[in-house]
Amino acid sequence: MHDDRSLVEARLKRVLDERIRPAVYPESTPLDVAVWDAPGEPVPVEEGLAGPVRPVSVGDRWGAPWATSWFRVSGTVPERWAGRTVEAILDLGFDENMPGFQCEGLVYRPDGSPVKGLNPRNQWVRIGAPVAGGEEVLLHIEAASNPVILDYHPFVPTTLGDKETAGTEPQYRLARMDLAVFDENVWQLVLDLEVLGELMAELPVEGARRWEILRAIGRALDAVDLQDVNGTAVAARERLAGVLATPAPATAHHISAVGHAHIDSAWLWPLRETVRKVARTTANMTALLEDEPEFVFAMSQAQQFAWIKEHRPEVYAKVKKAVAEGRFVPAGGMWVESDTNMPGSEAMARQFVHGKRFFLDEFGIENDEAWLPDTFGFAAGLPQIIKAAGSKWLLTQKISWSKINKFPHHTFDWEGIDGTRIFTHFPPVDSYNCSMTGEQIAHAARNFKEKGVARHSLAPTGWGDGGGGTTREMIGKAARMRSLEGSATVEWESPGAFFAKAEAEYPNPPVWVGELYLELHRATLTSQARTKQGNRRSEHLLREAELWAATAAVRAGSAAGTPDTSPYTYPYDQLDRIWKTVLLHQFHDILPGSSIAWVHREAEKTYAALAAELNGIIDSAQRALAGDPAGGTTLLFNSAPHARHGVAAGAAGPAGGAGQVELSPREDGGFVLGNGLLEVVVDGRGLVVSAYDIAAERETVAPGEAANLLQIHPDFPNQWDAWDVDEFYRNTVTDLTDVDEVTAVPNGDGAAVVRVVRSFGTSKVTQLLTLAPGTKRLDIDTEVDWHETEKFLKAAFPLDVHAERYASETQFGHVYRATHTNTSWEAAKFEACNHRFVHLEEPGWGVALVNDSTYGHDVTRTVRASDGGTTTTVRVSLLRAPRFPDPETDQGVHRFRHALAPGAAIGDAVREGYRINLPERPVEGTAGEVAPLVAVDNDAVVVSAVKLADDKSGDLVVRLYESTGGRARVTVALGAEIGGLAVTDLLERPLADVERPQVTEGTVRLSLRPFELVTLRLTRV
Repeated sequence: MHDDRSLVEARLKRVLDERIRPAVYPESTPLDVAVWDAPGEPVPVEEGLAGPVRPVSVGDRWGAPWATSWFRVSGTVPERWAGRTVEAILDLGFDENMPGFQCEGLVYRPDGSPVKGLNPRNQWVRIGAPVAGGEEVLLHIEAASNPVILDYHPFVPTTLGDKETAGTEPQYRLARMDLAVFDENVWQLVLDLEVLGELMAELPVEGARRWEILRAIGRALDAVDLQDVNGTAVAARERLAGVLATPAPATAHHISAVGHAHIDSAWLWPLRETVRKVARTTANMTALLEDEPEFVFAMSQAQQFAWIKEHRPEVYAKVKKAVAEGRFVPAGGMWVESDTNMPGSEAMARQFVHGKRFFLDEFGIENDEAWLPDTFGFAAGLPQIIKAAGSKWLLTQKISWSKINKFPHHTFDWEGIDGTRIFTHFPPVDSYNCSMTGEQIAHAARNFKEKGVARHSLAPTGWGDGGGGTTREMIGKAARMRSLEGSATVEWESPGAFFAKAEAEYPNPPVWVGELYLELHRATLTSQARTKQGNRRSEHLLREAELWAATAAVRAGSAAGTPDTSPYTYPYDQLDRIWKTVLLHQFHDILPGSSIAWVHREAEKTYAALAAELNGIIDSAQRALAGDPAGGTTLLFNSAPHARHGVAAGAAGPAGGAGQVELSPREDGGFVLGNGLLEVVVDGRGLVVSAYDIAAERETVAPGEAANLLQIHPDFPNQWDAWDVDEFYRNTVTDLTDVDEVTAVPNGDGAAVVRVVRSFGTSKVTQLLTLAPGTKRLDIDTEVDWHETEKFLKAAFPLDVHAERYASETQFGHVYRATHTNTSWEAAKFEACNHRFVHLEEPGWGVALVNDSTYGHDVTRTVRASDGGTTTTVRVSLLRAPRFPDPETDQGVHRFRHALAPGAAIGDAVREGYRINLPERPVEGTAGEVAPLVAVDNDAVVVSAVKLADDKSGDLVVRLYESTGGRARVTVALGAEIGGLAVTDLLERPLADVERPQVTEGTVRLSLRPFELVTLRLTRV
């Protein structure tokens, strides 16, 4: 037989595009349309329905950027359509290639009840099936004219990302507003042909199945009368029935389809628009669940459920009903799909605490899975946190975006820094926006790396990023692939059902140890410095607020279980609200700095407001503890988990003396600073050319090098400007050694301070280099007035340390990374994340570099020709200046704090990291001192939280962890009357399978494994 394959395939494409798809709606009649352009921000539904409308026609332009227009569409169903299915086709001017990224709408009935959402792939509203004919139709559309930020030519700078700069030019043109007859038979024929045509294209040309499908398609096309598609659709479908009925073999790969609509809580739209995106999507999905009995839809992010509950209670009622039926599945158990690299230990824990508690309180559902399809890499401390929250599974697919190394597994156990293992799945479909195309399903089956030992994978199915969700077409295609020869089998299932099957069939999966590093989007560790700084400071202010509020509630508050009429009341609700706001801003496009200008402008204001609130809580609690300020002395409140200046951790008292510091000028410029522990030389360029550890007789700075060297690079990645830094940025570097000023600064605290001022480009840097009495560290305060574009600013510290690996702090511990590039996996980590410290050491001596608000860094090593020694250079990333999606990213003044700590062991790095982030607070009072509520006798054990229980019982909750990577025995001393103790999960629920330690004379003795996390719940007497 002659090979006519290409002829049939081309015929299929043209007939589908030009004849069959248009015949889905064979008859239509225009609707009457009127519009009201709401002024300012979105208005309540009742106001939108009552707005004063004006006539508008198809073809008219509408919608200023970020504006809302309320369309009223009305008409009458023609009598001749009686007995047929009728739908309204409401095309606001959609580009079908941009679901979630442009205008959208939510359709209401005249009584204000929502019907469904409109988006580029979902433009229909069912009027009747069948209609009687003559029905009057009246619908209202709340239409959001969200501008297109990420266009066909992506990453072009635009001012559309903020309503303050976006202008008023209409963005869209009404395309179609009709009533139309919906022909179910033609629609089904379209799906038949699409599924078979897409499957055929994925099958081997040599195989019989491909040719069987080809011949059936040819026969079906022969049966279609191109002048009467509607009249011949049934006959065409009959010719396809045989090939559609041939079942898949038992060995076929099995795909669990999970209805999904990945909705970024903010990204190329502001938070307020996400509230409406969620309402549109959930209105669509609840309607689809009613029509499709096998369909299952999953939505993560408790915050998004909370938004619907608050802003669209009528939609939320439908969601709750569908959840109760087990068809609308709350997934993931986190407050938002957060970044996991940068959130601190407690913040990462609270993502699960608040997310899981919301789902438990609202739906009685406990999540076993963490659901993070789009997060930019996963910190090595996360497995322990997932387990401590009572979960056991993780799903993501983002690692498939890595550009250098292909991850070797799709289903595996992921082991964290403490040894905890979490069963993990990466969907081989390589998308969290699967649309059930034959290409995607075939790719998933071919790509699956566990072939031969497992055969289950998951496909998150639906339009996402900007929402939209699953469509009826996707469900129709999945039904045809439930068992279809040549295809993987497809079944709608919940995430939990998938994981249970996958785990059961694969009891001994391979193990991946350490972080799941994404070899892409590395610059998200630096972009939008103010957002990152706001997050870091909020986390530490929350620690302080909980610590001092708990201490004040116990010491200056009422007894447990009695009416709280005492001077101090623990602010449960206020702290809960603040935590949820901070957690929201850790979403994986807010904290990473990859959102539009509007998002980050609002975030800066939010963080400032939260800081004011938290400082108010802290001040109130500390004053309740310090006593009358009149006639009192100065108490230093120490919120850090280690003693300093003679004040115990979590306590307050008078500061002890610390000695003096000498500062002397150098003949050739610069200064020498010394305090008996450390001698620092700052040269005439304002660079640190020596940091000498006197006790160890050891130089920190590599020979011939200078530390605190600011360096600037060009920074224009190939794509994803705010997200990416490409390795070639290192090829060009400028050392900023020219100096405007190097002067000594008077200091009243006995410290020696040198001020260094530099100018470069159109920017200016002012630094204060401070050596304080009694400390073995150099503090570096940096102020940058930044006005560069597409540049990357770093501070380099070349250290005389020979180390093959270094430690970066992560949640509840630290992770080691190589300083070399032996393999492509190591070379790929040319920019990485740390929390409060980076630490390098040789046996017996190390160096820590700590920070108060930066995350990105790089570490490289060279061998010196002069002496054969090794220089290991740590560079902290300070600022970038990408132009997309925010063209003014990080312009203006920024302030950072770092400290170089020579001679530091890993425990010293932990201590110095907390110190720089938790400055002491002086408070006047007569109390003399405030004893700690909780104290530990082993510095390796860090108390990460002291708080009252979330259930408002008055119980005391203490969370602690081993911080150095070794085993630790510790005695926990409790400064309160304790009647009982339980070891709990993160949600403060007693663990049944853990031995309960005893309280003996107000102390608890614990033994911790490396990096082990423990939560204690203490009942107060």
